[in-house]
Amino acid sequence: MGLRQIAIHAWSWLNYKPVYSDAMGMPNRRAFPEAQAMWVPAEDERRLAAYKLLSAYDHNQAAEIAEVVDGAGARDRREFGDPSMFIDTLVANVLGREQKIVVPGAEQTASEEAGAASVAMAERVQDLLRDWAKAELLPMRLQQCERKTVALGDGVYRMAWDPAKKRPTLRVTDPGFYFPVIGEDDDGGEYPTRVHFAWELPEDPKRGLKARLRRITYELDWIRPMTVAGLDETGTRAVRALPPAPEPDPDTADPAEPAGPALTPGDIVEPTSGMIARQYAWNDEPSYVTCYLTDATWNIGDLKGNVDVDSLPAAGAVYATRSDGEVLDHLDLLIDFIPVVHVPNTVPPAEEHWGQSSLAKALQVFDELAGSDTDSARASATTGLPMLAVSGVTDPRQELSASPGMVFKLGDNGKLTAVDTSNALAELRNHVADLKDRASTIVRLPAVSLGTLSPSEVPSGFAMQISLGPLDSLIGSMRLAREHKEALILKFVQRLYLAGQHPDWAGITPQDALLVRGPYTPTDKAAVLEQVANGVSKGVMSLETGVRMLTDAGFPIDDIETEIEQIQSRQFEQARALADALGSVDAVAKFLGVETPDDTVTPPALNLPPVPANGNADDSETPPGQGQEESGGNK
Repeated sequence: MGLRQIAIHAWSWLNYKPVYSDAMGMPNRRAFPEAQAMWVPAEDERRLAAYKLLSAYDHNQAAEIAEVVDGAGARDRREFGDPSMFIDTLVANVLGREQKIVVPGAEQTASEEAGAASVAMAERVQDLLRDWAKAELLPMRLQQCERKTVALGDGVYRMAWDPAKKRPTLRVTDPGFYFPVIGEDDDGGEYPTRVHFAWELPEDPKRGLKARLRRITYELDWIRPMTVAGLDETGTRAVRALPPAPEPDPDTADPAEPAGPALTPGDIVEPTSGMIARQYAWNDEPSYVTCYLTDATWNIGDLKGNVDVDSLPAAGAVYATRSDGEVLDHLDLLIDFIPVVHVPNTVPPAEEHWGQSSLAKALQVFDELAGSDTDSARASATTGLPMLAVSGVTDPRQELSASPGMVFKLGDNGKLTAVDTSNALAELRNHVADLKDRASTIVRLPAVSLGTLSPSEVPSGFAMQISLGPLDSLIGSMRLAREHKEALILKFVQRLYLAGQHPDWAGITPQDALLVRGPYTPTDKAAVLEQVANGVSKGVMSLETGVRMLTDAGFPIDDIETEIEQIQSRQFEQARALADALGSVDAVAKFLGVETPDDTVTPPALNLPPVPANGNADDSETPPGQGQEESGGNK
């Protein structure tokens, strides 16, 4: 009977909008032409259309998209930035006041030699990662990605080794350019082995360039023989090819043995399987896979047939060339991972890849807000300039327009009536306030977090903590979705440094590192300080844990390890107790952070008074009883 099927998918919460879901259940072609380009896979059309629509809400341009279906009247809708305000608040809360890189164990102390070595390694890696974060402007990169992740539901980081800067670079990419290849039998929760970044380049008549499609591909595949930059059969297109075979040495080469493939230095061919293996600096065992990078461009007019971003023909590709002359045609990056990190805004459902925008559940409320704001604007016009009803005008030629100082000449039964619309305006404003409260409840942003609640209206700090309960669960869930991804970024940074053979990372063993975000709600610092002081003094809390709690509460502690050393350097009572317990001067000096005193210094010689000739001192200078004992001794 041609009944319409009800589709429930990751973006079906937008089906209520006619511009997004037409009679066929697909986004409108005039509103979202980019999402329905011939090279975009069918399963990504809804996602790209949803990204554009959400961006329009963020930039107060939702009415422009609605105009495609609703007509020119849709442009009259008021948009006062409520979605953008919600996004900014969520970004600030999920980021926290500050972000710090922490390597577990770096702030600990160990007396054993093996434990001290592991602590020193953790401290070294933590310092190097913090130096990288400062040079790479990590807080700014985090905020760039969080803005897209919260608004669109997904964020993407791209990493690469920069030979000029001699460090890994971290860049944020719009998720609309991100096309992971997830097969029917693949688990969307696992990261794919092939990822594309693709976008269209507009036509440039001045430079004689046609409309083009650029695609950057990262792919994990088996290690192949080494390739070098070269040209194709026509000699006009740069490609990668096998290097020419070297001339065999007639003294050592066996003519019966065929020459083997050219290998990247360090690779070996296993004789049993014939596979090429490579020992990476961060793995204990050899690996058989590597990551290949391809950067190619196609003329859109040359693409024919049923092709998409994953099946573009290699024949028409023009490969880019790196600054060092390497052609980016399946270039071996010498790493066994894809340096791309996808960050979902929410914990994805089982076997799913994509997150959900923070505006998703409240989008219909924002539409109602826009309509109510529009009605309020119209009602305020009639309230500020009221409508008048005039009857019994004596001069029909009199111009009837209200203005300051205007006088109407009315007859005997004439009447002048003003239509008061202030009551309707008040009701509309109350309705707008109710809609804002409804949106806050749905998004789980209480009024105290939005800054719309006066501090005098909060009865107590405990009541404020209870009101922040929904926000606590929301931020906890959002940070959970990001925790593993941020640890992955720090792991990739260490591996890229090792792959780039940076001298500061020589002999470094990669460590598990975390990105710790600061508090996002007001903190009672006095209560935290008292809790830490009691816990440390009574021995139920370590000093390291106490200093970390102070850092999380917002105390100006730049480095936990340095703070602990400064605290211990002034704890003389604890040092005396340590000396009594161990009897070791070295342990006490290490605890206080000072050098061990040198015991080999010769003490100064005693300077005794001269002795009289008779061998006895004057009686007045001899202590009582001492002279008698000496006399008796002489006898």
